[in-house]
Amino acid sequence: MDLLMNINIEFYIAGYLIGAIPFGYLLARYLANVDIRSSGSGSIGATNVLRVLKESDPKLAKRLAIATFACDALKGPIVMLAAFLAGCDENVLWTIAVLTVIGHCFSPYLLFEGGKGIASGFGVIAAMLPIEAFLGISAWFVVGKKLKISSIASLTGVATALLLSFALHPATYHAPFVIIGFIILYKHIPNIVRLFRREEARVV
Repeated sequence: MDLLMNINIEFYIAGYLIGAIPFGYLLARYLANVDIRSSGSGSIGATNVLRVLKESDPKLAKRLAIATFACDALKGPIVMLAAFLAGCDENVLWTIAVLTVIGHCFSPYLLFEGGKGIASGFGVIAAMLPIEAFLGISAWFVVGKKLKISSIASLTGVATALLLSFALHPATYHAPFVIIGFIILYKHIPNIVRLFRREEARVV
């Protein structure tokens, strides 16, 4: 029990459990009466919310997709801000960042299924490395706009931000960002397989 009284551990648990909240599933389920896990890619992220709901209500689909991205992006920084205000150091903040993405991708609320980590990853990286996050999301937007394939755009954005972090902040401890990158890459393996088979769906 003494371990649970440690403030760092408390924030780690909060980061994981709040990161695990499946906003895409909840918004689609209660505002559109749709279980997005059983449609489209089965992911709980903003892209699948848009893909699934736009067939029945394009306007609602866009609103809920934006809301999903925003909620997923903010849940990590909220815990990180609380930890920062409580006096936690940078290493603790990075650990919370990693646990937030793990929670999102492997949510205990969904039997350890979850999203692909793009929005939650963007949020925590924006809190720690805002320049890299901005350039990464810019690359994601440009590639997504041109190719209309979300997985390529997402992986390009993550790779751009990660590589730039080494160039712009060489003295930064990069292991947490690398771990986040590998988690996102792992969650995108089915997309990568579909890409090689030329079966990956476009977002139009």
